[in-house]
Amino acid sequence: MHLHLRRICLLLAVTSSSSPALAADASHGADLAKRWCASCHVVANGQTQASADVPSFAAVARRPDFNPEKLAFFLLDPHPKMPNFPLSRTEAGDIAAYIGSLRP
Repeated sequence: MHLHLRRICLLLAVTSSSSPALAADASHGADLAKRWCASCHVVANGQTQASADVPSFAAVARRPDFNPEKLAFFLLDPHPKMPNFPLSRTEAGDIAAYIGSLRP
């Protein structure tokens, strides 16, 4: 029950932050991605090393069902294939905004 309530609160927090003051910062997300995600994912053009079995951030951005709010929520929810990084809501939103900025 506690996890379910946490998910609802996180989803509401991520999707209701339409104020410009609360807007996600893609530039900060790029910095976080390079620091925390680049050991497994290709996070930027010119990156030469990453795990072969994980999608690049550009591939994630190109998915037809891509949604930055859902991605931020996904990053906050523990999942087995990724390391458990202690991301704040702001950091998850910033990383999702960065990935969204890679959409063609």
